[in-house]
Amino acid sequence: MQTTPDFSESIKVLNKDKVLKAVIKKHGPMDLTKYHANARGIFPALLRSIVSQQISSKAAASILARVVALFPRDKPTPALLLKTPSPKLRKAGLSAAKVKYVKDLARKCLDGTIDEKQFPKMTSQEIIDHLVQVKGIGEWTAHMLLIFTLYRPDILPVGDLAIRKGFQSVYGLKEMPNKKEMESIAKPWRSHATAASWYLWRVADEDKVKKN
Repeated sequence: MQTTPDFSESIKVLNKDKVLKAVIKKHGPMDLTKYHANARGIFPALLRSIVSQQISSKAAASILARVVALFPRDKPTPALLLKTPSPKLRKAGLSAAKVKYVKDLARKCLDGTIDEKQFPKMTSQEIIDHLVQVKGIGEWTAHMLLIFTLYRPDILPVGDLAIRKGFQSVYGLKEMPNKKEMESIAKPWRSHATAASWYLWRVADEDKVKKN
């Protein structure tokens, strides 16, 4: 797993797109490392993603802090989480469904269903197929892991609402594009989609601030 991602080649490619070139110039160098700073590693990152599902980032941060505080040195491991009584996890703020999800994640990390040692040999799609075997982990969660933990360069999270809004804004589309439309636009830089996604998120964030 990379610790210092280098997306310089991706930026060179994206700069050939006149529209994206302007966005890159406006928002400056990309930085993936500040996201999930306390969730380095596959298990912590997936645990964080499950905790964060369908709640605000503020609520997620609060619940995650209480969950990790249950473990020595605030470092949950699959074995320790599996031994943690469900009522304890519920008291920390996890819903009943999320308790089942994190327990399933821990179980599958322990029994080899999720084998991160294989990830370097796997394509991004193979990793997605690997991860969605866990209850509560879908394509979006897998995409976030591939971007922010594994730093794969070719990830385009077409199911992410902010990415769709970013496409609409950057390319001046009348409506938010569907998957097919986004993939079509992305063809010239598809193998460098992670960097493009980072900038599309910045545009969506900026538009959100303007509206508020």
